[in-house]
Amino acid sequence: MQTVVIDCAGVQSADEFWQRYLTAVQPEGAAIFGRNLDAFWDAVEVGGPGQPNAKLVFKNTSGLEANFLQALRRIAIDATQTEIELP
Repeated sequence: MQTVVIDCAGVQSADEFWQRYLTAVQPEGAAIFGRNLDAFWDAVEVGGPGQPNAKLVFKNTSGLEANFLQALRRIAIDATQTEIELP
């Protein structure tokens, strides 16, 4: 399986995070991807818009907002259809 690295260095907002994700993954349905954690869950777990079809490796996440990062980590733990790696 392909691995896609999403470098979060310097990310200042949720919009910027989602743009980095879409730029790195280049998924089908990117134009209708909801750009939020619920939409991300749908993409990685049930094949919704923004589905990665690859292992996701997030790097340099220490600058992300704490609650957002915690929710992203929960998705990484709970996901069964997409492998997600966070530092």
